[in-house]
Amino acid sequence: QVQLVESGGGLVQPGGSLRLSCAASGVIFNINTMGWYRQAPGKQRELVAAISSGGSTNYADSVMGRFTISRDNAKNTVYLQMNSLKREDTAVYYCHIATTPPDDIGYWGQGTQVTVSS
Repeated sequence: QVQLVESGGGLVQPGGSLRLSCAASGVIFNINTMGWYRQAPGKQRELVAAISSGGSTNYADSVMGRFTISRDNAKNTVYLQMNSLKREDTAVYYCHIATTPPDDIGYWGQGTQVTVSS
């Protein structure tokens, strides 16, 4: 059974940094994109960043220039480096792994809380 285990969340002051990681505990075949989503209270879950199997990245406008997504295919792990954190970054962050078509399989992490507060 595949599980995605997240770590690295916590409480940080504005302007600080956190590094999130998400590792798959089982074997996943045909991994395509890996990404991070977040959901703040009362808000829709939104895509924060994604990275393709070839290393191409995509970021939400709100985090561009501050967050960096990366992956280690050998370790089936995706990372999110978050710098210059703002209060509005506060949310539960979820990692996601998608397999290539036509399998259409997605895996979600359990979520990790990121709180930015002074």
